[in-house]
Amino acid sequence: MSPTRSLITGATGYVGGRLVPELVTAGHHVRVMVRDEPKAQAHAWSSDVEIVQGDASEAVDVRGALLGVDVAYYLLHSIGTGGDFGDTEREMAQTFADEAQRAGVNRIVYLGGMIPEGEELSEHLESRKQVGDVLLGSGVPTAVLQAGVIIGSGSASFEMLRYLTERLPVMVTPKWVHTRIQPIAIRDVLRYLVDCAELPGDVNRRFDIGGPDVLTYFDMMQRYAAVAGLPKRRVLPVPVLSPGLSSHWVGIITPVPASLARPLVESLRNEVVAAEHDITTYVPDPPEGLIGFDRSVELALTKIQNLDVPTSWSSAATAGAPAEGLPTDPDWAGGSLYKDDRTREVAASPEHLWQVIEGIGGRNGWYSWRLAWWVRGVLDRMVGGPGLRRGRRSPRDLVVGDALDFWRVEETDDRSFVRLRAEMKVPGLAWLELQVGSTDGGTTTFHHRALFHPRGLFGHLYWWSILPFHGIIFGSMQRNIAKAAEALEA
Repeated sequence: MSPTRSLITGATGYVGGRLVPELVTAGHHVRVMVRDEPKAQAHAWSSDVEIVQGDASEAVDVRGALLGVDVAYYLLHSIGTGGDFGDTEREMAQTFADEAQRAGVNRIVYLGGMIPEGEELSEHLESRKQVGDVLLGSGVPTAVLQAGVIIGSGSASFEMLRYLTERLPVMVTPKWVHTRIQPIAIRDVLRYLVDCAELPGDVNRRFDIGGPDVLTYFDMMQRYAAVAGLPKRRVLPVPVLSPGLSSHWVGIITPVPASLARPLVESLRNEVVAAEHDITTYVPDPPEGLIGFDRSVELALTKIQNLDVPTSWSSAATAGAPAEGLPTDPDWAGGSLYKDDRTREVAASPEHLWQVIEGIGGRNGWYSWRLAWWVRGVLDRMVGGPGLRRGRRSPRDLVVGDALDFWRVEETDDRSFVRLRAEMKVPGLAWLELQVGSTDGGTTTFHHRALFHPRGLFGHLYWWSILPFHGIIFGSMQRNIAKAAEALEA
């Protein structure tokens, strides 16, 4: 019997990035469809898979990616892209369903949200339900796995729970803290996804998947605190805190931005408890049983403490979001591109200078006016941006796609150059480039460049208003990075 040929969409996302190596280990021939090939190549598994670059909203791209595939994993979402994300998700799912049927795919596996019966669904859960309906009606046997809150290092739901619990010993919360939830460990989710590739051909249905514990969000915070060695948390529920206000509150306290927090918070008003456990008919529980909530928190915290978080919600690309151009694109024309170039000779080796550059951000900070960076981060959070709370995936290295405070790594050669794209709220596109240049006579050239493509008159005014501060912020940033590299040299 030949190995299963599997396609994974959303392979650079939180679940997809972890599913790829699991399928490879299980003996699958894996193809991944991604919008950004360099981002996929930054993963450790890239050499073990076939990478196809394409847009899931384009039928021709989907058609090519599905050619010769036995099992197709649909792990795409557009949550956080705006009020019409439901329409975007439904249209992408229909395109995928149509092309999977034409390509003769044997099975589709989709990971969605648990759908409670008899309740008015949040927009997020309603969209998840509609995507499942589209795929189940594709004519291709489909397994729709419906999960509640996924507990694992780096998941958006876990990070929201983690930061709320750790940072607020006393909190005022809305009624959703008493909604019942059946969380599930990411390891169990991955096991179900892998084994669903072997389902019989007549299986075309939804399956609820959940862990062994049914808890309220309040219970989850208290049990998280106990596992993490924190004092018992005190919660004061109030009935008047709307989902909108709740999402902004979550956005301020946690790294999860309000645009993503809102659909997550709105979904917490729905009770997500498994109505059945029929999946065991085809995928039996392991002898030791499913992973409980406390153990899943222990595993997640161990990953975080060991700096071993392979994927994170903040590194995921969002399907349906528009792709932006690069300042190096050959067709960049018809608009302004402001530049602030700085060059400095550093009395340190290229290796030591790169070591400092690659460790920038997160807990290490930005080597300049700390208060100004903090204020800029707070202002960004207030208008719905990520601010500085996302930090870094790893304190030691950067790969393409990594979130870095309110930047994202767009390009790096892992030795001498990194380009960061701004994801803070600005009236235009902004980049920051740091480069280790030539070495001569015991010194190394350090190039530092900020670029900005303004949108509209306000974008131009924004650039000229902040330009006087560049000498203070970027000038001191370059000097302090140089000093840190020279200190390593000493």
